[in-house]
Amino acid sequence: MGKELKVQLEGVLENQSLARAIAAAYVAEMDPTVDELTEIKTAVSEAFSNAALHGYQGETDENVKKPVYMEFSTISDDTVMIKVEDKGKGIEDIAKAMEPLFTTDTGNNRSGMGFTVMESFTDKLKVDSRPGEGTTITMIKKLDTYYGF
Repeated sequence: MGKELKVQLEGVLENQSLARAIAAAYVAEMDPTVDELTEIKTAVSEAFSNAALHGYQGETDENVKKPVYMEFSTISDDTVMIKVEDKGKGIEDIAKAMEPLFTTDTGNNRSGMGFTVMESFTDKLKVDSRPGEGTTITMIKKLDTYYGF
């Protein structure tokens, strides 16, 4: 229905703030509230960091590309769909990975709340993953419409 934006970033944590900024810039034209903008930026940040940290976890070859793809589309005047995808190792057990406090990265003080945060800040969350092929997170957020009267 609306405009579409596709972006590819290297899957490193240094690009997490850029991913947040891209999400904010895309959604800004939809006139979100400050809270909605914060929620979208946070959900994208969590999805991006999951892709960068877990999608390519254990990958030590500096020559290997670690792309994270982000796709933004407006599916109605007040609803945005955001996809964050990696081509990493995938998730063996999606239900287990989505449990609050579950993390595979126990050595770096990770809380295991990424999917919980994404779920709480979006209206719909879908996780598709195939071991050895990667993971796609699809988030849908409906914005409150505000017309100034």
